[in-house]
Amino acid sequence: QVQLVESGGGLVQPGGSLRLSCAASVSINNINAMGWYRQAPGKQRDFVASITNFGVTNYVNSVKGRFTVSKDNAKNTVYLQMNTLKPEDTAVYYCNAVQYGIGGFSRWGQGTQVTVSS
Repeated sequence: QVQLVESGGGLVQPGGSLRLSCAASVSINNINAMGWYRQAPGKQRDFVASITNFGVTNYVNSVKGRFTVSKDNAKNTVYLQMNTLKPEDTAVYYCNAVQYGIGGFSRWGQGTQVTVSS
């Protein structure tokens, strides 16, 4: 059973930076994709960024050039470096792990709050 634990959220001023971490309870080497999603109050959960087991990354347009997703297989951890933060980035950020095929799964972490405000 894959368990994911996010950390690194907090309160930051506009223009500031945060780095989120997602620690997995199992090896992430062969997990097909690890992703970050966010949910603002009263809104649906939306895709932010993802990284495949081959290291291919993908981003929603609104964060391209500001956010960077990466992973450390040795630490079973995925990161989301967020720079030039804006108030509209305020949300609960969730980590997701997806494995395709027979025996596949989708797992979510508990989320970490990011608040961008002066």
